[in-house]
Amino acid sequence: MADQVLLSASPANISDCVDLAVQYDLGIEVMAFAYPDTLDNNWRGVLEDYQRLLAPVNLITMHGPFFDMAPGSPDQKINALVASRYHQAIDIGEALGAQAVVFHANFIAAIRTEEYRTGWHKRNLVFWEEIAEYAAEHHVTATIENMWEFDPDIITYLLRTIDHPNLRACLDVGHAHLFSKVPFDEWLATVEPWLVHTHLNNNDGELDIHRALPNGVLNYNLLLEELRALPKQPTMTLEMDRVEDMIASLPLFELARKSPVSSDEPR
Repeated sequence: MADQVLLSASPANISDCVDLAVQYDLGIEVMAFAYPDTLDNNWRGVLEDYQRLLAPVNLITMHGPFFDMAPGSPDQKINALVASRYHQAIDIGEALGAQAVVFHANFIAAIRTEEYRTGWHKRNLVFWEEIAEYAAEHHVTATIENMWEFDPDIITYLLRTIDHPNLRACLDVGHAHLFSKVPFDEWLATVEPWLVHTHLNNNDGELDIHRALPNGVLNYNLLLEELRALPKQPTMTLEMDRVEDMIASLPLFELARKSPVSSDEPR
C-alpha cells in the first residue's frame, strides 16, 4: 500500500506545494489558517482562494491555530477564546474538505507538579469533549499534536477517557525526540490506538528546525518502517518550510507515483 504523504503548505509556497502534490499524488496540509493575521482579517477570501487551489488535491488536512492557545485554561475568558478559535478552524476545515484539523495540547512542560497535571487533565476533559462533538457535527476529525509534552500519557489519557471517534492523535516525531526522553517506540506504542496523523521532519537534536528527512539525527528509514507496521497506517505530513526539503524527503516513501531521485543517488 502506498504511503499517504502530505506537504505542509504555507501561504508563501502553497502554489509550489500543490504543483508537487498533483505531480506525485500527494496531499496538502494547509497552514494559512493557523495564523491570527489570517483568522482576524479576510479569512473568507483566503478560503475561497484555497478552495480553488486545492481542487485537484485528493487528500487535505489543516493545521489549526496554536499561537498563545491554552486549551483547558483555568481562566474561563481565555478558555472561551481558545474554543472560539478552534471552532473557527473546524468550520474552515469543513469548507476545505479537510479530513483532519491539527491542534496543539500546549501542556506547560516546565511545570512538573502533580497538582498542575491533575488540574490540567480535568479541565481539558471538559474542553476537548466539546471540541470533539463540534468536530463531529462538522464532519472533521480534531487531532491533538504533542509539542512540549514530555510523556505520551499526557495526551493519550485524555483521548482514552473521552473516547470520541472525532478526537484523535497527531504524533509529531521531531517534538517527541526533542522535548521528551521517552523513546520513539514507547511514544508510538502509547499513542497507536488513537493515531491517525503524523508530522515528520528532522533536526539537529537541539532545535526544532524542520529539516529534510535525510538531514538530521533521526533515522527515518527505521521510523517509517515502524509507522508502516501499524495495523492502521497514519497519514504523514512533511512539515518543512522549504519545498526543496520536501522533494529531498520523497524518495524515502512508497508513493503511488514514482518519486524524485535522491540527490545522493545516480541520475
